[in-house]
Amino acid sequence: EAEFVGYGASGRNGGWLSSELAGSRSNYARGPAGQEGVNHLANALAQSVDEVIGICEREGIEADIVKNGVIYAARSKAQLVRMKESIAEDYSDSHTVELSASELRDRVNVAGALGGVFNPECARVQPAKLVRGLAKVVRELGVMIYEGTRVEAIEPGVASTPLGNVRAGHVLRCLEGYTAGIAGKRREWLPMNSAMVVTEPLRAEHWAEIGWTGRELLGDFASAYFYAQRTADDRIAIGGRGIPYRFGSRTDVNGQTQEWTIASLRSILDGAFPALRDVPLAHAWCGVLGVPRDWCASVGVDPHTGLGWAGGYVGSGLTATNLAGRTLRDLVLRRDTELTALPWTGRSVRAWEPEPLRWLGVRAMYGLYREADRREAKGLDRPSRFARIGDRISGR
Repeated sequence: EAEFVGYGASGRNGGWLSSELAGSRSNYARGPAGQEGVNHLANALAQSVDEVIGICEREGIEADIVKNGVIYAARSKAQLVRMKESIAEDYSDSHTVELSASELRDRVNVAGALGGVFNPECARVQPAKLVRGLAKVVRELGVMIYEGTRVEAIEPGVASTPLGNVRAGHVLRCLEGYTAGIAGKRREWLPMNSAMVVTEPLRAEHWAEIGWTGRELLGDFASAYFYAQRTADDRIAIGGRGIPYRFGSRTDVNGQTQEWTIASLRSILDGAFPALRDVPLAHAWCGVLGVPRDWCASVGVDPHTGLGWAGGYVGSGLTATNLAGRTLRDLVLRRDTELTALPWTGRSVRAWEPEPLRWLGVRAMYGLYREADRREAKGLDRPSRFARIGDRISGR
C-alpha cells in the first residue's frame, strides 16, 4: 500500500553508524518540543545505532560492523578552540569525553594533534554490504524492490517513471540529494557532493606507527573536515568535500571523482599520517548528500494526500534512515508514538535560493572554509573569521 522512492544508504561519513544529529540542536529546539525534544531525538539516534547492529546480528548480515566509537582530532590551535566550543554546544551529553594529546595518540597517532573528543555511540560499517544484506532480507519477506527505473515526478497516489506509473496509497520520497531530480523539487534539498578514496592494504610497520588498534571512526575539527575509517581489510578510507555543488542542482550518476578531489584527499591523508606517503590509493568514488536550507533533517507524511518524505541528513544518514523509516511506518499507520513526537517530524524548511544565487553561495561558503583551514594550519590561535562567515552563509 506504500511506494518508497529511494536510494540505498550512503553517508557523508563513508560507513559510519553515527548517533550525531544532522544540523544544529538550536534549530531543532525552536520547535514546540524545545530542548527536551532535541534530547529525545539524540537518544533515539543513539539507540538506533544498536538497532541496526541488532538487525544485522539477527538476520545474519555481515557488514564489517565494529562499535568502538568515533574520535575527532583537533589538529591545530584553532581547531582546539573549535573543539572546546563544540563540547559545550554539540557534545554536552554524558557519552562524549575529551582526550588529551597523549590520550589521543594512544588510540591513533594523528600528526600534530593537540587533543580530541571520543564518543562511544558510533560504529564502523561497510555500507554496500549493509544495503545488500537488508535488500535480501526484505525480499525474502515478500517486499518488491525495483531498481534501474528513474522516478521523474511524484503526485498523490502516483510515482511517474519513463516506463509507466506506479500507484499506491502512500508515496514516500526518500531520495536525499537526488530529490533535485523530481519535478518541482529542485530547490528543496541541495545535492552536495562528497567523495572518498581508499588506500591499498597497509603493512604491519604502518600500523605500528599509526596505532588505531581499536578501529574507531576518525574525523577532525577543520571547517572542510575529513572522515576516515580503518577498514576490515586494513586499508584507510578517507573522505571529504571535492567540488561541493554543480550549477542547477545537477548530480552525477556514475560516481566518477575529479582528479582535483583525489589530490585534495591524498593531501589530507598524508598530512594526518605522513608515514603513508608511499602507500598508493586503490579506488576513488563520490556521491551526493541531501542538504536542507537549515541543514536539519525532517520526516513527515501528509495524511490527506498520502505523500511523505524523509531525509536531509547532510551525510549522517546510515543511522538516521533507520529511525526515519520506523517513524514513517508509524505516520503511515496513523500511530501516535514517541517516534512521531520527535522534533524532526513535520518540520518545514524554506527552499534554497534560485540560481545563480545558490551556486554562488555554496561556492563562496566552501571557498571561505578552505581559506579558513589554510590560515588556521599556518598557526592561527583561534578559529578564522572566514569560517564564521561561511557558517552565516550556510544557514547552519
